[in-house]
Amino acid sequence: MSFTTLAPLESLLDGEAQQVHLDGRVLAVIRLGNEVYVLNDRCSHEDFSLALGEVEPDALTIECARHGALFSLETGDPVTFPATQPVAAYQTRVVDGLVEVELP
Repeated sequence: MSFTTLAPLESLLDGEAQQVHLDGRVLAVIRLGNEVYVLNDRCSHEDFSLALGEVEPDALTIECARHGALFSLETGDPVTFPATQPVAAYQTRVVDGLVEVELP
């Protein structure tokens, strides 16, 4: 696996999810200050965009707007029902102001 440039950190909205297309993948990208979390953008419960969901910065979760399942921004694991399967979570780093994501 290797890191791929995603976007300049300053171009990402702070505290909100954004949908980003990168290398044939659709990603939900969440910036919280200087930290950036990247998840597969499709809810594992029902094929719906996580980037449309609400971010809970204190809990480090994102809520699927369709049925309310919460997912960990750090691991992609479901925190609440109805989701029972995780979504892919990708490692990120910021280098010289650019956000990089590690994709398989």
